[in-house]
Amino acid sequence: MPHSTTAKTELIPATNWNEHHPWPPIGGLRHLIFFADTNGFNKVIRRIGRRVLIDEAAFFDWVNSQGGAK
Repeated sequence: MPHSTTAKTELIPATNWNEHHPWPPIGGLRHLIFFADTNGFNKVIRRIGRRVLIDEAAFFDWVNSQGGAK
């Protein structure tokens, strides 16, 4: 079987995000998820039924792509 060339990433349930990372707090994360179609966060989340999982590697790529204050 061929192996995937993508790096392995951890999918973290949104409700458990703060057990792995202190930022953003769960309220902020829910805000990002709610507006995912307009803020580009849809590249970070995976929906399986009603469950929302956060692709950890994609999250940090998304944060880095936001630019921030200069």
